[in-house]
Amino acid sequence: MNGDWLQADPAALDAADPLSALRQEFLVPPHGDGEQAYFCGNSLGLQPRGVREALLQELDDWARLAVEAHFRGRHPWMPYHAEVRDGLAAIAGAGPGEVVAMNTLTVNLHLLMVSFYRPTPERPAILIEAGAFPSDRHAVTSQLRFHGYDPERDLIELEPDEPGGIISMASLERCLAEHGRRIALVLWPGVQYRTGQAFDLKEVVRLAHAQGCLVGFDLAHGAGNLPLALHDSGADFAAWCSYKYLNSGPGAVAGAFVHARHARSERPRFAGWWGHDQATRFRMGPEFVPTPGAEGWQLSNPPILALAPLRVSLEIFQKVGMPALRERSRRLTGYLEAQVRARLDRVLEILTPADPARRGCQLSIRVRGGRGRSRELFEHLMARGVIGDWREPDVIRISPVPLYNRFTDIARFVAEVEAWAGIGGTQA
Repeated sequence: MNGDWLQADPAALDAADPLSALRQEFLVPPHGDGEQAYFCGNSLGLQPRGVREALLQELDDWARLAVEAHFRGRHPWMPYHAEVRDGLAAIAGAGPGEVVAMNTLTVNLHLLMVSFYRPTPERPAILIEAGAFPSDRHAVTSQLRFHGYDPERDLIELEPDEPGGIISMASLERCLAEHGRRIALVLWPGVQYRTGQAFDLKEVVRLAHAQGCLVGFDLAHGAGNLPLALHDSGADFAAWCSYKYLNSGPGAVAGAFVHARHARSERPRFAGWWGHDQATRFRMGPEFVPTPGAEGWQLSNPPILALAPLRVSLEIFQKVGMPALRERSRRLTGYLEAQVRARLDRVLEILTPADPARRGCQLSIRVRGGRGRSRELFEHLMARGVIGDWREPDVIRISPVPLYNRFTDIARFVAEVEAWAGIGGTQA
């Protein structure tokens, strides 16, 4: 980032940015006489304005049509999952048959591991990153135990080898070269939740497949944050939640990806009626015939009231497109990084990689001086309506989301840190 941009008026930067108007599509929580500077879309995205009407439509159709709303509603319920399919495919960089909205993230990981974690005595292990999100670690350790293996021996956790908790691709390559013959599954993050590091999915797949390992991705912090190319990556499967960058509400219905080469897979799976082939589903036969593609991993009919917010949010993404959002994200997060390094370097340490190709919109920061000081700053920001989030032991996550954050939000964050640190706008 050049110095002229660093010194530019943030209000002028907002005024010159045509995508700044996207903020009007969302409800920003109030703070005092104004609004929050909300940097917590990595934990819960803001509510799109159209969600309330979409939910009321479904409630009205339920009241007016009851069971007939499955066929005659304004958005008929029977094929409702298809209304989000193309939007999800665009987010995932996948074909429409490779994605499905269903369940929640960890449920989807378990269902997919039923099919894609098939351990043998020679190849029982699962590889994850050290410090993985606890739910992922709980899921894989429980899968290991379910199959009769010992996590102490058969869970491989790759430690960071770069400052800030970052894992290099060279380290992953060395780990796979050493342990690959024992590894049945690599379950890897698209974006590591604590550090904000983004990974090259295609390269992860290449390295793992070369050792005979299957590969799945947890894209909780990737979906809606970074342009994804899951089909081209060659990943076997992936799953993600929709309440973060996809703005679909707390506990929102999640998404799953199964690569097209597995579309008619005979791998074992846990089956349910809604995954049965649509052409014969209502014959109510006893034998399970899976729908080709990701939809064949469904168990139950889709939750309409949970899908409606996702449909509204995906319409916004489709209107703008991930390439344009990614470019705005690079500018916003680049501006945040430049401000922190120029004005707050004595106060804050950035953990997230400086290379934009190795991160999404999130910057993970800590206060120089220890956990107590980090916690003091976090509480100061929260009290003043600058909303990030906290991850133990000492990380504050600040995520300028391109759909609704502004350069002026970032300037407000910087000013509040300066006020707390008592540096009064001087160069840190």
